[in-house]
Amino acid sequence: MNVSSIEGFVGAAGLSAYSASKFGIRGITKSAAQELGPAGIRVNSVHPGSVLTSMALAAAETMPAVDLDAFLTSLPIARFAEPVEISRLVAFLASDESSYTTGAEFVADGGLLSGPGY
Repeated sequence: MNVSSIEGFVGAAGLSAYSASKFGIRGITKSAAQELGPAGIRVNSVHPGSVLTSMALAAAETMPAVDLDAFLTSLPIARFAEPVEISRLVAFLASDESSYTTGAEFVADGGLLSGPGY
């Protein structure tokens, strides 16, 4: 299981190295799925959006003024994810319930990448 970020799908100003590493995880996931599938090993990636963690809260304190309410209301699911919501997705993908899934990318971002919220 590879964990990336929605930054692996869209870039962000000032985060070029971070975004590049997250884009790279997408490629590694696809290649590893091809290489390891014959051995019965599945490889998928999870791409969370905004997750309510202590790291995210600390980062938010150092960022320039952002209209958090406007950001949240632009999301189809207008809130941050709880960490357990991401871990449940990872657990599902690691389980036999997803035994025919490999080389796939799973976005858990409250709908942020689904399109503009207007």
